[in-house]
Amino acid sequence: MTGTNPLTRRRLLAATGLTAIGGVLGSTGVIGNLAPSEGYDPREPGWRPAEDPPTEASVTTTAAITDLEIPWDLEFAGEDVFLTERRGSVCRLDADELVTGQGLGLADGEVLFDEDLPYLEAVGEGGALGVTAHPSYPDPRQIFVYYTADDGDLHNRLIRYDLDADEVTTLFDDVPAGEIHQGGRLEFGPKGYLWVTIGDAVEEYNATGVEVSQDPGSRRGVVFRLTTDGEPAPDNPNIGPNADPRAYAYGFRNPQGLAFTPDGEAVLTEHGPDGRDEVHVLAPGSNYGWGIARGGPDDPDLESYTDHDEFAAPIVNTGPEEGEKTWDPLDTWAPSGAAFYTDDAVPEFRNRVLVAGLRSQTLFAVSLYPAGADVPTDPDATVHDADWLDGRYTAVVHELLEGEFGRLRHVEQGPNGELFLLTGNRQDWSPPGHPTETDDRVIRVDPA
Repeated sequence: MTGTNPLTRRRLLAATGLTAIGGVLGSTGVIGNLAPSEGYDPREPGWRPAEDPPTEASVTTTAAITDLEIPWDLEFAGEDVFLTERRGSVCRLDADELVTGQGLGLADGEVLFDEDLPYLEAVGEGGALGVTAHPSYPDPRQIFVYYTADDGDLHNRLIRYDLDADEVTTLFDDVPAGEIHQGGRLEFGPKGYLWVTIGDAVEEYNATGVEVSQDPGSRRGVVFRLTTDGEPAPDNPNIGPNADPRAYAYGFRNPQGLAFTPDGEAVLTEHGPDGRDEVHVLAPGSNYGWGIARGGPDDPDLESYTDHDEFAAPIVNTGPEEGEKTWDPLDTWAPSGAAFYTDDAVPEFRNRVLVAGLRSQTLFAVSLYPAGADVPTDPDATVHDADWLDGRYTAVVHELLEGEFGRLRHVEQGPNGELFLLTGNRQDWSPPGHPTETDDRVIRVDPA
């Protein structure tokens, strides 16, 4: 399988002459005349794009866990739930207690690691990051943790931890690390493969021209897809002779969020430079342009996707807005973890991608409408439909819970349709009013 890049909206319409398809994704996963990806495993007979605005949802919020130190990831697995803190802790808690309780702490669970991960180095944005559980958990009772290590050189490492045997197995430790941009999200996707997002691991936030992300063999700015033994997924795309065989897609800056639609599409969120944050629907083997292209034809500073047909464009790019000549770096999502909400508990959230925002202190609800579908109008929403964006979808974005809890690191759907938000306020760049006495926290969002 060789890499292919999705068409932009302009090129897709010109090539296919698409007409409206009523906003329905069929069981084949085909959008218009374009198959969105190859090799996915449909989980539902199809899904209908969201309808009622998410701003109409009636919910309550509860501080389920308090007094944490920069929690990074949360994963439900059967009767258990796993939580990481960047300082190096990995904790197991009871899922029932988390979905009903409040004011819990790590002492209410079992601390599996407490800054004693092998060769842990919690430097800069590094430390204990992503955690996920074996897709057949609790048989076997295994979890996977991505963290920063230093045993002579700084790198990011993926381990598999067997809770019954109390045994750590290193699956890889050859991913470069830096002060910033580690990536770090782990998710199991279709066919039981483990997906890993990896940043460009640069040393400066304003670094541009990051050539390493354009090399799929550099193990920087890439998304890996692996077996549970850490081997390349057997149907990974053939990107080229010098590519790492674990690579599924490349050309990223700092991807920190990954979620899957009900028919297996991978939706990825990525931090941009000075704004220009992006949301992608991944296609196998595609190159997403960093550090060459990062915007549309009116971007005053960076090259445009319109000048590079070899790059896959995003479905969302946050700016600059068309016609702007300057860009305020405060106007950014800083997107991190993501979840595709599938439950009926909060029907206004169903079939939307929910994205946690750090600097924006906002939960973003991203609705996906396939090419040619009718897109509802809402004055409170932002529609991303420029002709240079990925033509397979129009994304409609609503902003929720802005400023209520500070920086949001991750969002996770619970077993009964609850949402769990992880805050990240105990750090040097905490927003005004934070940290509070109970920061950092896990906030539970329940239907009212």
